Amino acid sequence: MNATRLRNRALGLVFIVILGALGWLSIAIYQKAFVTTTPVTLHTDRVGNQLKANADVKIRGVMVGTVKQVRTTGDGVAVDLAIDPDKLPLLPSNVSARLLPKTLFGQRYVSLIVPERPSRPLAAGDVIQQDTTMRAIEVEKALNDLLPVLQAVQPQKLSSSLGAIAQALEGRGKPLGETLATMNQYLDQLNPQMPQIQTDISRMADTVEVYEAAGPDIVEALDGLTVTAKTFAEQKNQVAELFKSLTSTTNDVDKFLRANHNTLISLADASRPTLEKLARYSPEFPCLTDAVIRLKPLIDKMAGVGTNEPGLHVKLTVKESRGAYVPGRDRPVFNAGGGPRCPGGGGGVAPASYQPDLGSDGLGVANSPEENQFIAELLAPVEGVSPSEMPQWSSLLVGPLLRGTEVTLS
Repeated sequence: MNATRLRNRALGLVFIVILGALGWLSIAIYQKAFVTTTPVTLHTDRVGNQLKANADVKIRGVMVGTVKQVRTTGDGVAVDLAIDPDKLPLLPSNVSARLLPKTLFGQRYVSLIVPERPSRPLAAGDVIQQDTTMRAIEVEKALNDLLPVLQAVQPQKLSSSLGAIAQALEGRGKPLGETLATMNQYLDQLNPQMPQIQTDISRMADTVEVYEAAGPDIVEALDGLTVTAKTFAEQKNQVAELFKSLTSTTNDVDKFLRANHNTLISLADASRPTLEKLARYSPEFPCLTDAVIRLKPLIDKMAGVGTNEPGLHVKLTVKESRGAYVPGRDRPVFNAGGGPRCPGGGGGVAPASYQPDLGSDGLGVANSPEENQFIAELLAPVEGVSPSEMPQWSSLLVGPLLRGTEVTLS
């Protein structure tokens, strides 16, 4: 009895030892303790949380080793790789590595990239650098941008959505291809217009900035319009009466225009020459008005306004007759011309702001055409000639004598 019990206990103990040995053997096989590998180190800036120990190391889809350990170095991350010795001669020492996910939600693995110009074979203890080419950076950026989306999307719901999309597209490959081809044609036509579209968008942005700057003024204007609209609403009856009156007035004006439109057209046509003449001589109007204003005090003085002797005060002197009219000698000469003129303005057209300065003696500017004409009119009867025959330098000799003196015509 005791021998049987001892034998059973010994068998149980042996069974437990065998189970422990099998467990240790399984773990050792899983950790590849009996597999000969070559240690290689991968240096990278970061690995994320999806690169675990025993992750695959592949080159062009072929597994060449595993990840032994992931550790930090202070300035980055060191990944210890266990490379199969048989695959080691196929790997150059200047090989680079990328950390790629197996699936959208799977863990990462190490993908070795062979350069265009391979160097010597990889050896134990070599350090592999992370691939920093533009393509690798774009892939890394795409994965980083996709990570928040994958974290927000539940896998089971994404699987259901992808299944629904696959079911919806089943049997519709040809229409989908035709649609894509048509879209490609549209894009071919749209592509040359992209610079103009870009310019329009930029100008639209400028316009939006202008509206943004004018926003407070627009709001203030709308607030003012609100008050105006409220006033119109309160005075709607008066506004209705106003519109009614305007309607009646408009009808009357319409009847008048329909009955007299030909007359109005004829009047406008007949008035055109007169209006054009008035427009041509309009620069003289300020000068003419100024002359009338200056003439009024002289007329009042001549008429005795404000004195005890009202009436016309004129001193007349009768001259000896010059005889009968002689054709050619006494024939009047009408030689005025040259358009609008203003005395005292130098013979040209007076501007709207021109103020003539005739002086206190009425001779105008010294040696001006007006003074020449005035002195010619005074001296011509004395010399027995017409004013036009007087020399132009008369004002140079006689003008200084007459200025500041009183001349009596006799």
